[in-house]
Formats: sequence, C-alpha cells, structure tokens
Amino acid sequence: MTFKEKYLTEFIYGAIDGTVTTFAIVAGVVGAGLSPGIVLILGFSNVLADGFSMASSNFLSERAEERLGNTNQKRPLQTALATFISFVVLGTVPILSFVFEYFFGWFTGDQFLVSCILTALAFIFIGFVRGKITKQNSTQSILETLLVGGIAASVAYFVGALLHNLV
Repeated sequence: MTFKEKYLTEFIYGAIDGTVTTFAIVAGVVGAGLSPGIVLILGFSNVLADGFSMASSNFLSERAEERLGNTNQKRPLQTALATFISFVVLGTVPILSFVFEYFFGWFTGDQFLVSCILTALAFIFIGFVRGKITKQNSTQSILETLLVGGIAASVAYFVGALLHNLV
C-alpha cells in the first residue's frame, strides 16, 4: 500500500469536512446578513480549532484500534497529521476571498460569489485526487464530491438565511 493509498481516507475526510464546515460559516454569515469580518474570525477559529479537534479524535481512535489489536499499519500521529493538514489547507479555501478583500481590497462585494467558486474548485480537487488514487473514473469522483459538498454547503446557506431575523 502506497503512502497516498494509506492516508487517502484521512485526506478525504479532513479536506471535505474542512471545506464544508468553513463554507458553512461563510454561507451562514452571508445568509444571515452579518458583517464579512465575522467570516474571518469564525472561519479561522473553525479551521484551527475544528481541525485540531478532528486530528485529536483521529489520533485517539487510531490508538484505540491499536489497543484492540486491530492494526491497520497506520501510525496514529501520522493519521492525525494527515487529517489536520488536509482540514486546514482545504478548509481555508472558502475564506480566501474574504482574506484577500480584507488585506488587498480584492473582490469587494463579490466575496461570497468568489468563495462559492473557490469552494467548488476545492471539491473538484478533492474528487480528482480521490478518483486518481482509487483509480475511479475522475469525472464520477469529482461529481460525487461536488454533489455531496454542494448539498452540505447549501444547507448551511439556507439555515443562515432562515435564521436571519434572529440577529
């Protein structure tokens, strides 16, 4: 089993969850009509805290598997790092347009649209990598990932829009 195959699960799980949860923050904030600055605060908090939480959970679950004698020849620290890195790197993608707007004035007024495009590109990338490593049809893998991620992202936006009047 190659390194790529060995840690594919952690990559997919971390990357999709990071992208979806961060986009959920973006979509929820925009859907609720809140200040774009809130995206940066909640986005970075999510990427780091949730990424660490997922990595910690991954580490502890792998350790539990080891103790039960279910060795899958993965090292808990390496699986945790794979989860954390993929979560943080891909999870940062949905807030990039807000970062660029804040620091450089780019995408003013269009941050959400650019975030949607970047998030879709992140899902396409994850699906492509997944398809290549598993030798699955790349188009099918990309479409599956885009569909699942897109549904999760849409739910976040509509919840924010529905709860808009609470603030």
